[in-house]
Amino acid sequence: MAIVINGGKKLSGSVKISGAKNAALPELAAVILSSDGFEFEGVPEVEDIKVMFKALENIGAEGEFVSNRIKVKIPSLKSGLVTKDIVETSRASILILGPLIARNGYAKVSLPGGCPIGDRKIDFHLQGLRKMGATINIENGYIIAESNKLNGIEYTFPNKSVTGTENLLMAATLAEGETILTNCALEPEISDLINLLSNMGADIKREENDSLIIKGKTTLKGSKHKVIPDRIEMGTYVIAGCLFGNEIVVENAIPEHIKSLLNVLKNMGIKIVIDENRIKVTPASNILPVDVKTKPYPGFPTDLQAQLTALLTQAKGVSRIQENIFNKRFKHVSELNKLGANIEIKGNTAIIKGKTELRGKVIKSTDLRASASLLLGGLIAKGETIVENSYQLFRGYENMPEKLNQLGADIKLIKR
Repeated sequence: MAIVINGGKKLSGSVKISGAKNAALPELAAVILSSDGFEFEGVPEVEDIKVMFKALENIGAEGEFVSNRIKVKIPSLKSGLVTKDIVETSRASILILGPLIARNGYAKVSLPGGCPIGDRKIDFHLQGLRKMGATINIENGYIIAESNKLNGIEYTFPNKSVTGTENLLMAATLAEGETILTNCALEPEISDLINLLSNMGADIKREENDSLIIKGKTTLKGSKHKVIPDRIEMGTYVIAGCLFGNEIVVENAIPEHIKSLLNVLKNMGIKIVIDENRIKVTPASNILPVDVKTKPYPGFPTDLQAQLTALLTQAKGVSRIQENIFNKRFKHVSELNKLGANIEIKGNTAIIKGKTELRGKVIKSTDLRASASLLLGGLIAKGETIVENSYQLFRGYENMPEKLNQLGADIKLIKR
């Protein structure tokens, strides 16, 4: 499947942001921690969520996923195995490891797949679980973990890790005694997971020094939960609204979650108006260049780096984006250059020289966020742009072509 974009169309109107994929994934993994039922609202209907739901069904989950709602229950675990064929396109598998070993005492989980954007090691997950008392080996592409009982620990993450924080946090809720996790990631998705776990009966305290204190319980209960809006989707549509001639209102937004992006855009001359859960974007006639460095939350998110790069091709002057999170996250650059961009990579920095005129070409997506960047490039470009390997986009963006078409874009899907 490929995405065909007839570029140069002006976008206007409002777009509603879907639930956060990166919040829903660990929250679905948390279902494993209880034998009770769960109801989730605002779950995005994207491929990564479908993969996670299938993985849960594989280990004994009963339920349904309809119209952004999931009802699910795992009364008993039928298996501790999460096979490669289920999770080879997603990193969601690693989030199952902690809850599964905590409740089941045994887990055999395929090493995670996902986007080829650089080193995303699982060392911290395994170090923490081993310290809790799990015996862990890696054999033939599988993580095999066993434990009679997990115990509370003190563990400091060498570097901030979102999935590492989520995994050890979930495991700690059923561990015996107190667990203190330090240098935890601060992302809103983790806060949303903490809210869910607390409603399930977990005892979690958040300290000012990026620490979490968890007192383990013997059992947790089910819960009803509404997933927070997706800040990366939010930021992507805000960036689309910055293109000259466009005027987009982003609804169902939490502006605080993309404060770093909004500050960057204001420095570029973009007018941003915030009204409770809405963000109105009015472009500047001349977009100013900026220098940006990706950092852990609340810094500028790596997941919006590629999209901002596409926008900066239209800024007058030289911009620089330094990528400090993943070491292979500039694969979109060569494809944007095919459209006519002037971007050079030096080490971990992309140097974007603008303003350049983009023209439609056949290009190929390599990962989820790169696909959004190339879609934005196609909206800017004159003529027809074809983005191949479009599956990547649908891993994390719900109905993006349809949403953009409702704003005035001309996008269609074709078989290739």
